[in-house]
Amino acid sequence: MSTGVLVSEEEYLHTVYEPDCEYEDGVLIDRNVGEEEHSWLQGALIAYFFRRRKLWSIEVYPEQRNRIRQAKYMLPDVCVVQGGRPSEKIFSRPPYIWIEILSSEDRPIRVNRKIRQVLDFGVPNIWVIDPLTLEAEIHTQEGSRIVEDGILRVDGTPIEVPLRALEEE
Repeated sequence: MSTGVLVSEEEYLHTVYEPDCEYEDGVLIDRNVGEEEHSWLQGALIAYFFRRRKLWSIEVYPEQRNRIRQAKYMLPDVCVVQGGRPSEKIFSRPPYIWIEILSSEDRPIRVNRKIRQVLDFGVPNIWVIDPLTLEAEIHTQEGSRIVEDGILRVDGTPIEVPLRALEEE
């Protein structure tokens, strides 16, 4: 879903797009956003992480630009970084958790390609969530798995997000 308009990396970095878009080798890439379920889940996840940021020693960001490589920028719906707030305006180091919330326009091949690119970037935890059903998958360097119990976790940490309970917070 590229726009077909070629722009320089410098122009991309100094332009505000509404909604923001991704960028690869001169091409702007539209993102699927704007549906109520998607927006609600994005907001709920951000609020959930934000309230626990000190306890878990994390920071949370919506739609934060990440420089994957030269001339390639991607935006997770939500990303979580460890420790304090990064000093860079555009992240160049992989976040700890990269969250993709599916939209009705997303296609499996495109989502799978994005997951591979994000894993190659070095992100250790990728969560993909369907906002309509709250079905989810976790992708790591060790492999992928479906979340059977509705609770997203980062192994070896206290970080866990019970998706169905988000509506009750």
